[in-house]
Amino acid sequence: MQLARVIGNVVATRKDPGLAAATLLVLQPLSPAREPVGAPLVAVDSVGAGVTEEVFFVRGREASLPFLPRRVPADACVTGICDHWSASGDEVPNAAPSPSARE
Repeated sequence: MQLARVIGNVVATRKDPGLAAATLLVLQPLSPAREPVGAPLVAVDSVGAGVTEEVFFVRGREASLPFLPRRVPADACVTGICDHWSASGDEVPNAAPSPSARE
């Protein structure tokens, strides 16, 4: 599992039939200090995350597991939304409030 920030949505007029009705998000992987690490990537969303939210995601074979029994051709998948997280015992407040906190 890795941490990332959602930085955009992907709009595709044509995609694999296994991705029908799936939302694709652009993620920027993050370090424990919330600094960008590496290049942005596209992931299938399984939790309803939105732009600016911090999420955790998986890569590889595990990326298709949240959609079972449906077969989704995915190499990366958002599997959770972070409400808050800490590194080295110090709480680091989430930069973007979760949707439930906005209500």
